[in-house]
Amino acid sequence: MTIELLYGRGTLGVTPPAGCVPAVIAKQAMPVLANPRAAVAQALARPVGSAPLGELARGKRSACVLICDITRPVPNGLFLPALIRTLLDAGLPREGITVLIATGLHRANDDAEIAEVVGDPWVLETVKVRNHVATDDADHVLVGRTPARGTVVRLDRRLVEADLKIATGLVEPHFMAGWSGGRKVIAPGVAHAETITTFHNSTFMGHPRATNCVLDGNPLHEEQLAIVEMLGGALALNTVIDDQRRLAFVNFGEVVASHLDAVAFARRYAQVPVSRRFRTVVTSAAGYPLDKTYYQTVKGMVGPVDILEPGGDLIVASACSEGLGSKHYVEAQRRLVELGPEGFDASIAGKPHADIDEWQTQMQLRPMRVGRVRLYTDGLSEEDVTLTGVDRVTDLTSAIADSMARHADPHVAFVPEGPYVVPAHTHTIEMP
Repeated sequence: MTIELLYGRGTLGVTPPAGCVPAVIAKQAMPVLANPRAAVAQALARPVGSAPLGELARGKRSACVLICDITRPVPNGLFLPALIRTLLDAGLPREGITVLIATGLHRANDDAEIAEVVGDPWVLETVKVRNHVATDDADHVLVGRTPARGTVVRLDRRLVEADLKIATGLVEPHFMAGWSGGRKVIAPGVAHAETITTFHNSTFMGHPRATNCVLDGNPLHEEQLAIVEMLGGALALNTVIDDQRRLAFVNFGEVVASHLDAVAFARRYAQVPVSRRFRTVVTSAAGYPLDKTYYQTVKGMVGPVDILEPGGDLIVASACSEGLGSKHYVEAQRRLVELGPEGFDASIAGKPHADIDEWQTQMQLRPMRVGRVRLYTDGLSEEDVTLTGVDRVTDLTSAIADSMARHADPHVAFVPEGPYVVPAHTHTIEMP
């Protein structure tokens, strides 16, 4: 048999070695929507917790529509035209509509990426499409401090000053915020660097509830909800896609209520109960666009940690076609290699503001503390590999055979879709 892992723009076939007893951990088949565009129109007309978008837009002069950047496979081309036409039909002037790419502290998307992300030439020709730049002080407004933890909240003024504030995105497991989408597209999506580096500091990241599929008690989620309230509320269009990037769910409405509705749908598929742990786990970084960098690959490492037997081997395949990631992330990885995991952890403890992207290095410590992490990639140079802090393998079948022999255990878990599936050991799984 051959098991296909999501890898780059396609898949990577893995042949389990002789004697292997494979367990493939995947979602149940999602009920893909037969007519996605009709489903989008219905979502806009029958919202969750709000009036229809056409009614809300009447009399308004401006709207800011947030979309995710190139690192997320959001089907923007399906819903942006309908959303923007609804705004125009309600009387909003086209010059008053801005589509803002919620980059967080990721790099700006270039022109080709903007065209790919937006997905529809008419949108690019009709309204302004701009990158959020978290380090541009003039583009942000001080909203205040969160009441519970005192996080300074600065948000992109194009969102703050808009009459209509609309977040759009993909709802999937997120290894820090529990679930992506909704409130997360606002912060960190279009927050200032000061805000982002505060609630990505080691205290937030090290909290046991800041993990996949957990909202209750998750400090990042709680701060994000507080920020939405400080903003005066917002709307959201939420999507869920299957492993072939087909639309399975879409809704629209008040940002918190509609997001929770989408989470309830996604949870039924993405969180997979598993009755045992494994000494060998093979996974991916979810393919393009998530596996363009090693930075994003860390999500694939964290996803299956709950089913990795302590001392076991976690083997992740990721194309890393753009290399390691930002210069900031490279520096954080360099410190990890020089200081070692415990030394790196000690170096960031107690800092009120994280250095840019060092939180991803902190998250890599989670799987490293459980077992041995190994990486298959054809996108990194040997110099880059030394900064990953993990072992490189050049042949997946041989690496699996090596792990089976090392542990004298033929049972191997395969998670082909990477972080889009979160295997949860039945002793620890949390359900609503």
